[in-house]
Amino acid sequence: MVLLTGSYNIWIVALSLIIAFFTSYQALGLTKKVTMLQHKITWIWLIIAGFVMGCGIWTMHFVGMIAFHLPIPIDYHFGKSLISVLASIGASMLAFYVTSKKASQGKLLLASLFMASGIVTMHYVGMSSMMNEFMTISYDPIMWTLSAVIAFIASYAALNLFMRMKKKGSFLHRAAAALLMAFAVTGMHYVGMEASSFWCIDPAYITQQAQMQAPARLLITVLVVIVVIILLTWLAQVWEQLIYKRMAYTDSLTGLNNRHAMNEFFKTTSLVNRKQAVLFIDLDQFKYINDTLGHDVGDQLIQHVGDKLRRYAEPPKRVFRMGGDEFMIVIPYNEKKEVHQAAKQLLQEISSPILLGKHQLEVTCSIGVSYAVEHGITKNSLLKAADTAMYYSKKLGKNQYCEYSKEMEDKVIRRLEIEKGLRDALAKKEFQLYYQPKWDINTNRPIGFEALLRYTSPVIGAVTPDEFIPIAEETGLILPITEWALSTACKDCYEWNIDSDDELVVSVNLSSKIIESNRLSDMTKRALEQTKLSPHLLELEITEQMLMNCGAAVKEQIEPLQKLGVKLSMDNFGSGYSFLGSLEELQFQTLKIDKKYIEQFELPTKQAIVRSIIGLAKQLQIQLIAEGVETESQLQFIQAAGCHLAQGFYFKRPMPFNEIGTWIKEL
Repeated sequence: MVLLTGSYNIWIVALSLIIAFFTSYQALGLTKKVTMLQHKITWIWLIIAGFVMGCGIWTMHFVGMIAFHLPIPIDYHFGKSLISVLASIGASMLAFYVTSKKASQGKLLLASLFMASGIVTMHYVGMSSMMNEFMTISYDPIMWTLSAVIAFIASYAALNLFMRMKKKGSFLHRAAAALLMAFAVTGMHYVGMEASSFWCIDPAYITQQAQMQAPARLLITVLVVIVVIILLTWLAQVWEQLIYKRMAYTDSLTGLNNRHAMNEFFKTTSLVNRKQAVLFIDLDQFKYINDTLGHDVGDQLIQHVGDKLRRYAEPPKRVFRMGGDEFMIVIPYNEKKEVHQAAKQLLQEISSPILLGKHQLEVTCSIGVSYAVEHGITKNSLLKAADTAMYYSKKLGKNQYCEYSKEMEDKVIRRLEIEKGLRDALAKKEFQLYYQPKWDINTNRPIGFEALLRYTSPVIGAVTPDEFIPIAEETGLILPITEWALSTACKDCYEWNIDSDDELVVSVNLSSKIIESNRLSDMTKRALEQTKLSPHLLELEITEQMLMNCGAAVKEQIEPLQKLGVKLSMDNFGSGYSFLGSLEELQFQTLKIDKKYIEQFELPTKQAIVRSIIGLAKQLQIQLIAEGVETESQLQFIQAAGCHLAQGFYFKRPMPFNEIGTWIKEL
């Protein structure tokens, strides 16, 4: 036998190193995606990264073989070549899987062992695929061992750097890791080649053969694999962009299109001469459910509603989740009655009972509708119109839909102006308190005053309490406004009693929001302390409806104040919510007969009710005041019925504080 001496083409050797670096760099980049995406997609990235890495190792090996020339022709066994590439791919996948998550030192060593084993197996199985009937191969055990050690050490260094790269994510870290992996592959390969001895059993065969290049099919195979690696990497990057785009345009909670998708829809869809209706949907009770049952139940509810809307809004309809509990559906239509029918179906569908765990919920929604081109052809104009209509449907009582109109927008703009004005007035202390006297008919003297809040907008002029109080309650402004009113009323009461022979009480109306805030006691005590007003000169007025809705909370907060001497009055008594048992329990000092009975006193039924109320108050020894007395005949009626306290325009209209002193002196 004769030992064959091979030679290398240095340029192809360099090419093999470049291929190893390129494939390692791409594979490590692909593997990094594993820690960034969902579990199902993780496996896809692992398979792609392992395939790219394994094929890259295999390609580098056979490019290295192309660079190595022997003086005899060589062919390659297909089966063994296939085994070598599969070993390389499998080992790469295992190594990347172990390092895909947070890896310990033990896992890192295991991954390095997998990678080195794959490289070694690929190389020596690939070597055994070399075929020539006159050639045999032997291996130096020392050099063979050294090649395996080089593969392990370089793999460990590369994977260790890769683990750090996932945290820092810099280009240099990734490039360095890829370079180390390339040295692991190429270093093992060329040391393994040094461990190999090629023998020819027939010396005459050498002299008969010219030095042969690698077979054409090997060159074609290597070229195809390189093209596949490049193509697979490119496809993976394109797929990644599609995934990111889908994630960017998809709501993570419901899987519906999100606000970004909605923006893209309006950006790419022309609405000129196209009949499209925009339905803006807002759940009516979502905040209450979130606050009482928790955010987990709230999220489940949003998901359930999203599923309903997805089933309903099949193409060509488009459904979007705008955020929170707001959704939007775009519906093409021919006649508006189609949109009306769609809105009714949505109301019915969403209001159907929902079972979430142990909770059965019945949630309604409010819908606002706008039309292209009637209300605009841009996203902003259509959304603004639909949102305005949705808000208006809530004001009408919820669980209904409204189409946008200009009058509707004017009302919404007025409301927003009032809300803004209330905030400014609170900051600048521009509210006013007017006082209407409570009159003792027998003595023809006032017994006190009711404080009435007044607000004048610098833009729209005077605004009635019936309009601005509900807005203050909805926005939470009623709390600081009431605190200001309490403090101001107590201060004014203290001052008008300085020069008065009578003790004139001041009454302040309370909102249910004050009771719900649990701040009434502190608020009242603070006002009394700051103004030095005697508690028995302050009367707090609540309504029957408030008593029905917040009975326990009212008692809890009022009783400590009553012990201080603060009086309690029920306003609008008989307005339809009466709970007579609470009169004695809460120890009311005053009842105020609802003014509708005084306005309609000529009706026998109203007269009977008034007399019954007066009789009840006398039996319970509660002071009774008739509200809304404006005429002589109304005064005569309440006197005849046995009520001697009254309040109304007949005696005096509400007046500012600076007029009270003069008015009292003139009595």
